[in-house]
Amino acid sequence: MSRQANPVDFWRGLALVAIFINHIPGIYYSRFTHANYSISDSADLFVFLAGWAMRYMVGSPGNQPTAWYIVLRVSGRALTLYAAQVMITMVAIAMLAGVALWRDNPLLLEWHNAAAIFQDPVPTHVGLALLTHQLGYFDILPLYVVLMMAAPVIVLIDRYAPNWLLPISLLVYAVTLTFRISVPTWPVEGGWFFNPLAWQLVFVLGFVLAREDGVGGFVRRHIFPIRLIALPIVVAGLFVVLYNWWPDPTKFPQPRLFFLLSKTYVTPPRIIQFLALIAVMSVTYPYILRFASRLVEVLSMLGRNSLYVFCMGSILSLAGQIIRFIFQGNIAVDTAVVIFGIAILVFTAWLPEWRESFKARRGTRVSSLASSPAPAS
Repeated sequence: MSRQANPVDFWRGLALVAIFINHIPGIYYSRFTHANYSISDSADLFVFLAGWAMRYMVGSPGNQPTAWYIVLRVSGRALTLYAAQVMITMVAIAMLAGVALWRDNPLLLEWHNAAAIFQDPVPTHVGLALLTHQLGYFDILPLYVVLMMAAPVIVLIDRYAPNWLLPISLLVYAVTLTFRISVPTWPVEGGWFFNPLAWQLVFVLGFVLAREDGVGGFVRRHIFPIRLIALPIVVAGLFVVLYNWWPDPTKFPQPRLFFLLSKTYVTPPRIIQFLALIAVMSVTYPYILRFASRLVEVLSMLGRNSLYVFCMGSILSLAGQIIRFIFQGNIAVDTAVVIFGIAILVFTAWLPEWRESFKARRGTRVSSLASSPAPAS
């Protein structure tokens, strides 16, 4: 069953491919992802589009499901995401342990914050279940789980006091940056790499801007002048990254997090540059669709099946790291990792769509047979 591509699925699919590549440190092809030319990266796009997609679950103003239905649906989504996080984490731990045994190299057991799992397993496994201990490169999904757990509150505020949602989100964000509030990890002391108290703003921005009215409607009506303002911001971000033009952090006034470049706290310069990038790049989608329609179809398929693809991509990224470690990564190894990895991601996205199509064809056939007249006796 062929589905029509749409911009949200396309950009989400592109983000998933970029995350897969960027989660293999040192791989040659990471230099072609926008993370090397932008203050923000695919994580911002992934979270923003998660908020945008949640708008579809809420429905349009004239066709909204009941509040209880929405609350139950997003809560169920949070449980699904939690189960996915536990599964891919267990697979990653098994991969590290298996390769460490195979290569007789215990240093692999210390990769990506995994040392505590093997050295102090009892409390660390409790931490894994509570999401207070996370493996490196497996820490985006816990953020998404927390955001979806908070989603019922977001939806209810949007339903009954829509004008208050963005100000409340901005207030939480400002307090978090002002007092450097972090979400602690346990049993290893530290904080979440993606601070949900700060990243909730990116999620809410996606949710709010997806509206046909309010802030989203304002942006649509004034998109041309917004793009004119956004373009120099994108160019400035490019020069900041390429030439490291950002001022000395110690010279910024307090609270410094409002001026620093921090991924953990997704600080204002990062959000501003990301929103500018979205405004500029959104104009390119019709042209990409026109001149590379097949690419749009494939990436949209990845985006429609984002959870399956993200989970598989996380495992494949770790596999790519291991392969590069064993074979001393070079351009040939990197090419094979990227080609086979993306091929598996495409198959992962295609499989559930094929299954749905098969069920639909089978259901149509059964319905046709049931409605056909009985043979004459």
